[in-house]
Amino acid sequence: QVRLVESGGGLVQPGGSLRLSCAASGFTFSDATMSWYRQAPGQERELVASVGNIGRNTQYKNSVKGRFTISRDNFKNTVSLQMNSLKPEDTAVYYCQAFSIGTGVSWGQGTQVTVSS
Repeated sequence: QVRLVESGGGLVQPGGSLRLSCAASGFTFSDATMSWYRQAPGQERELVASVGNIGRNTQYKNSVKGRFTISRDNFKNTVSLQMNSLKPEDTAVYYCQAFSIGTGVSWGQGTQVTVSS
């Protein structure tokens, strides 16, 4: 059974930093593309960043390039999102997603990130 558990969300002031983590289990982690999505109130869920199965290929939403960094550890079965220079518009629920041919798409329960003074 696929399980994705996010952690690390919280309240931070503009300009601050947070690091989100997602612990994965129940599937072959090194086969999966891992991504972070976010959803703000009243808006659609959007892709923030993704990383290929061996960690070489990454992509980012334009508005987070240079501020966010996605990384993965295939030994610990974790994927992280380091978020720096946070802005109020980054406020959203952040979700971890796994995709592999074998298991399809799976989602975590989400973690709230609030950027406010």
